[in-house]
Amino acid sequence: MAQPFSQLFRNLVPTWFDEPWKPEDGLSTTELSAALVDSGVGDLPESLREFYLAVGAVEDLMEAWYYIWDPDELEIEDGHLLFMEDEDEAYTWGLRVDSLDVADPLVQRRSNARGNWMDTEATFSEYLLDYFEWVFAEVAPELDGQDS
Repeated sequence: MAQPFSQLFRNLVPTWFDEPWKPEDGLSTTELSAALVDSGVGDLPESLREFYLAVGAVEDLMEAWYYIWDPDELEIEDGHLLFMEDEDEAYTWGLRVDSLDVADPLVQRRSNARGNWMDTEATFSEYLLDYFEWVFAEVAPELDGQDS
């Protein structure tokens, strides 16, 4: 079976860390399956599954700026599979539960203060690739010049 998203996510390692991707950068299928049992979440959309299998063990990606939840932390709430939150817990990102059978579902963002969801108009793979571009190409270089 083809894995259309795997290479996109594997490319994140050489793109942002100047080192080759290694199998240890991802979770094994056994680790992912066990984590999903722990979380109580059923099967994942193909793009999210392949993200964890490709780079789910790369802490610098999982906690790049916001926090992409480890698969054992995933939860379903408010009709969404929650997978990421910002450092202040002001926003949470999720995938609509009724779209989990889509290979690359649209991402939505919830304002935790208001409880309302907004469509990001990007699929999971598009959103994460744009997110990492924002973090590593725009935010991280700005922080390099700051005094600690």
